[in-house]
Amino acid sequence: MPKMKTKSSCKKRFKVTSSGRVVAAQAGKQHGMIKRSNKFLRNARGTTTLSAPDEKIIKSMMPYAR
Repeated sequence: MPKMKTKSSCKKRFKVTSSGRVVAAQAGKQHGMIKRSNKFLRNARGTTTLSAPDEKIIKSMMPYAR
C-alpha cells in the first residue's frame, strides 16, 4: 500500500492534542478590528478546540495525526 497523503492546509492550521481533540486558532482576527467589540477581540485570542463534527472532517484529512 502506498502512503496516505496529509492535506497541507490542515497540517499548517491544526494540531491534535494527546487526548485526540483538534486545536485551531480563533477565527475572525485578520482584518476589520475597528468594527469588532473589545469582548470579541479578547475572546478571539489564542486557540480553541473544534466541535466534534468539524473535528471528524479535519481528522479525515490528517490520517497520521491520531
